[in-house]
Amino acid sequence: MIRKDFQPFNEEPVQKVKEEVEESISHTPIKQQAEEDRPREKLMTKGVGALTNAELLAILIGGGTKKKTAVELMQEVLGDCGNSLRNLNYMTLQDLMRYNGIGEAKALTILAAAEIGKRRMMEDCQDITQFRTGADVLRFMTPHLQTLTHEKSWVLLLNNNARLLHFAQLSTGGLTETTVDVRMLLKKALLHDATSFILVHNHPSGNLKPSRYDEELTQRVNRAAQAVNLRMIDHVIVTEGDYYSFAENGKI
Repeated sequence: MIRKDFQPFNEEPVQKVKEEVEESISHTPIKQQAEEDRPREKLMTKGVGALTNAELLAILIGGGTKKKTAVELMQEVLGDCGNSLRNLNYMTLQDLMRYNGIGEAKALTILAAAEIGKRRMMEDCQDITQFRTGADVLRFMTPHLQTLTHEKSWVLLLNNNARLLHFAQLSTGGLTETTVDVRMLLKKALLHDATSFILVHNHPSGNLKPSRYDEELTQRVNRAAQAVNLRMIDHVIVTEGDYYSFAENGKI
């Protein structure tokens, strides 16, 4: 006799878990895959420099799916990033988890790797202690520009030898403009005993041409600095990979 409260066993959750487990396993045993699909073996025999970006990331995530190896999966992700590791920094946890075969753990691993790369670049920029050219400013600022989709402004506070005393963000703006509080800038310079400074802001559009506001701001800040015996060395507009220097273009 069947009890009235009896509930038949539902196989659907079990089947779903089974499918998810199968999807997380590469469709071909790793020993049977071609060498290009075995990044760990390739690293051991040829060295880390021989691996592609997709292969390096494949080692981190471990495995692919029934239909794609880990390498193929990461090739798909990088392809959507324009094959640029820099663009990988724009990916969010949710973006990565939309890929079949990338769960939360793998997505977090990828994000952690991207952040390590960014912090490595920031360590390199700390080696710059003197700022003589706009190129020095760009190199220092590059790690701070990654993933920015809006304008920001910063100030590099320097001593008599153009050595960095302090680096500070001044403001966050919109897609095409950011404002600068001149009084706050001068206050920071005086508090840190700076004798000179470089004003910096980014153009997320990639267009380096100064706007009318940029030119007016440069002149306003320069006049205010002279009034308190500070030297404005430069105003540098930066994008990912290039810069515009007001000083180098004879506008300061």
